[in-house]
Formats: sequence, C-alpha cells, structure tokens
Amino acid sequence: MVSYRTHLTVLEQTAARYPLSPAFRVPRVDPVTQAILDWDVVTYGQFWQDVERFARYWTEKLTADGVVTRSIVGLWIGGTTYVDAVHIYSIARAGYIPQYFSLRLPNPDIIFELLEKSNGRALIYDASYAVVPGQTPLPTYTAVDARTQPAAEASLPPNTGSSDGDDTLMIFHTSGSTSGRPKLVPVSYSWWDFALTKIHEHMKPQRAHNGRQDVTVWMGSMCHFGQSFMLAGMIQHGSCTVQFTQQGFSSDELVDMFHRCGLTRMNIFPTFLAEHLRNSRHNPKLLALLQGLDQILISGLTLSPEDEEWIHSNGIRLVNCYGNTEVGSMLVTPVSSLDTRTTNSVHALTPVPGSKYLFVPVDGDAESTDAEASYANANAQLLELIVTAESPDCPDRSLRHADGDYHTGDLFLEVAPGQYVYRGRNDDWIKSENSLRCDTKAIEDNVLSTCADLVAACIVTGNGRASPALFVEPAGAGADHEKLRRDILRRIRPFHARRYMHERIVSTQFILVVPAGTLPRTATKGNIRRRAVEEAFKTELDRVYGVAH
Repeated sequence: MVSYRTHLTVLEQTAARYPLSPAFRVPRVDPVTQAILDWDVVTYGQFWQDVERFARYWTEKLTADGVVTRSIVGLWIGGTTYVDAVHIYSIARAGYIPQYFSLRLPNPDIIFELLEKSNGRALIYDASYAVVPGQTPLPTYTAVDARTQPAAEASLPPNTGSSDGDDTLMIFHTSGSTSGRPKLVPVSYSWWDFALTKIHEHMKPQRAHNGRQDVTVWMGSMCHFGQSFMLAGMIQHGSCTVQFTQQGFSSDELVDMFHRCGLTRMNIFPTFLAEHLRNSRHNPKLLALLQGLDQILISGLTLSPEDEEWIHSNGIRLVNCYGNTEVGSMLVTPVSSLDTRTTNSVHALTPVPGSKYLFVPVDGDAESTDAEASYANANAQLLELIVTAESPDCPDRSLRHADGDYHTGDLFLEVAPGQYVYRGRNDDWIKSENSLRCDTKAIEDNVLSTCADLVAACIVTGNGRASPALFVEPAGAGADHEKLRRDILRRIRPFHARRYMHERIVSTQFILVVPAGTLPRTATKGNIRRRAVEEAFKTELDRVYGVAH
C-alpha cells in the first residue's frame, strides 16, 4: 500500500538524523536601535519538539470546543517567523487540515467567507488583528506562543502520511482575487508528495563545503505556497533557513547573513534581488559575496535586462524557476547552463522531471518588451502551457478547465527542443513585487462602472510593484485632476476593501491622470497597451513608488 509523504514525516526523519543541526537562524533585535544583536540557532531537534508541543496545545484547545480531527482550521498569521512556522506545522501534526490566510488579506469578512466555503471549523489568528470572541461564526483563538504556556497532556495521532492520495492535506489560496475573493487551492497528499520530489531537486546542495551546512534565506510568507514549498525542500536536506527582519531586507542585513549565518544560496523574488544587484555595482565586497553563492533562485517575475547582464558578466549563478500556487514549480533553468555566460540561459527553461505538460499554440499576441523579443523570433508561434490531468502536479479538479486540464494562461516560445522562454500572459493578470497576482481587468471594470461620468479610459499597471497604479483619461476637458483623483478613490473604496493588500488602490497618489489620447494604444483595435504604459511612464511610476535612481 502506498503511503504518501508529508512535510511532517520528512521533518521527523531529519530531526532524528540531524537533531543538533540548525534548522533556523532567527534574528535577535535590539528593541531600541533595531540592530541585529545575534542570529539565534533553532536546531532540528528543537523544531520538532516545538511542533509536538504546539500540536498538543492546539489539540487540547480545539477538542475542548468540539473541533474534531480532520476538521479544517484557519490560520490567519504573518507566516514569516519561526513561531509562525511552528503553528503551521503543528496544526497538521495535530491531525487537522490547515487553511492558510496571510496578513495581506486583512478583511475578516473575507476570511470567514472563505472558511465557510471550505467548511472550516475554527480560526487561529495573529494578535495584531482584533477578532472579537463570541461575535464570530466560529471558535477563534489568538496564535499564542505555546512555549510560554503550561505543557498540554493531549495525545497526538501517529505521524504518518496517508494511503489515500486524494485526501486533503492543507488548503492555500490563489494569490489574487476573483469575484471579490481568492479561490481555494486544496492540496492533496499525492500532489504534495510529488511537490516534495520536485523541491528536493531544486534545494539540493550544489557544492561540497567541507561539511558546512547549506544555508538559505526566507523567501516570503509561509501562508503563501512558495515559502512552504522552499522550506520543505531545505528540511529534506537538513539545511538551514535564515529568518529575515523584513521581506525587503537591506544589503547590510544580507552581508550580516553571510558573515554570521554562513549563507550559501538565496531564494528571492527578482524585485528584492534587484536592490542588492544595484548596490553590488558600487560595493565590491557585496559583489564578491553574491559571486560566492552556490546559486540564487528567483521565481515569479523577470529581471531587467541590465540586471541580467550584470549577473552574467560577473559570474553570479542564477536559477530561474517558473511556477504558481496551483501547480508549484513547472519549469526551471537547466543545471547545465548555470555556468554559461549567455543571456538565454536565464530565460530558457525546461519542464520539471515527471511532469506531463502541453505547449499549445494560441491565437493572438502577448505584450513583450524589445529585450524579450530579441531572444527569439517575435513572430514565432506563441504556446500556452497546459498541465494535463495525467500530470501528478495537476491541481484540484475545482481549478481545472472544462477539458479536465489546468490552463496556466502563460505564454512561451520554444527556442530549442524542450526549452522555453516566457513571453507574458494571455489575460489581464499582473504580478506584484513578491509575485502575488492581481486581476487588473477587475479593477478597470470597477472604475469604468462606478466612475463612468468621470473617466473616459483607464488602465491598471504595477507589474513588479508593491501595489497597482491606475492611469485615467478624464471624461471631460478641464477637469480638476486632484478632485478627480479624490472622487475616483471614494467611489472605488468599497471594491478595494475586499481585496488583498497587494491588489488595492488606497491612496490618490496611485491614481495618475493624463490628457485624453495620451495612453499608448494598439494600432488595430485601439486597446491601451499595459506594458507600453509602464515603460512610457516609468519615471512617474518610480516617483509614486518612491524608487531612487
């Protein structure tokens, strides 16, 4: 009988094999100066003991309120600290099905709607949010550090996988909203088992370090798929993960990680890597440290041509990984190309072993930059990546197309047999700085419906930015631009209140008014070109987002 692995069975095995090896390095910060005093070590043995302790604590709390095992329990936490990781692992260890909500989704109404949709039975929430007990449809609990509480005596179920691959292990959410809220992404045991196989290969130590441990840095929130995926890979190899003080950590903090934590690789979103690359241009010591890394893995977005040229001309080993919440990693840079110096090696990706994907020709075109077009014939056939129903990483049936397959909506060019270059999307989604998705058309439709008397045309931009920006052409001549921005913001506010923080327009500074006919349009249909707008107004957008030059 097949038994499917989980992150918990992997953790227990690693803790038994390497009980004294560091699993995490956690910054200890001076409360006054905010300086990092030291990076405290959490060993694999301690991590496993804490997971078991938290699991007993939550078993005692939940069963007292009638929440039985295999119930769905919501976790509404930041997902970027060691204690968050323990909460996430311990709820599954206690025999419950965790449903993850990040603090980027701050509207409690949406949280409870999503729990109702999944038939959730309880919610554990970060203390930074005020959920009033007794005034919610479900039992609620503050996510306390169980190490500060008396040890619970509750018994735990055996730490085994499942023989039924279709059983649900945990629930994520799409990183963008559809119809006012994210979609549920159930993760089955069989799907996660294959994900563990994929991430085992991605996180495999690349070089021998005379017995020194492989060390990487936290990538993002564990309530989103990427960091949970990466951590599971690091655990399989007994490697160490460094907890940052904030996702956009400074280059000084990065250097400190090198010197005091022994960093050997980085998993990082391109937007945040770009800052370190900029600083390395005038900091030879930082450049040398980046050159010494085994690899830098990026995902979700692409680097600028300037950053790519800097990486290749300076021998920095970069791995590009294409993936999403629904499927996990799908395409990666071939290992054989890591030491090459051709720009194409960053872009040319190959499917992960064991997958079954189709690349299907599509009609139409995707917006691309001139730099992207230079890698292959711009008139070549665009191909949509489709994950077939037979692929072990095809997501839950609720997320598939009517034909039974999962259509990613992402377009590629085949530049060599089995090697693909990303060329944009065939829909209206963009990605924020940390690779979370945003449905621009939904925002534009809301603006045009609520502000029809004010706005003649609009376009939402913000690819690779912290949040979206709205460009509008006024409906009438001589409009007071400042008053127009205020009126638009007031009318769209109810719509944005239900969305992720990275999808929201919450200030007039992110509404840019331009004269009629200013926004670049296609020659045939006259559609506003999103990427062309971002390029034409880059200086204005940099000023809005506070980007230094």
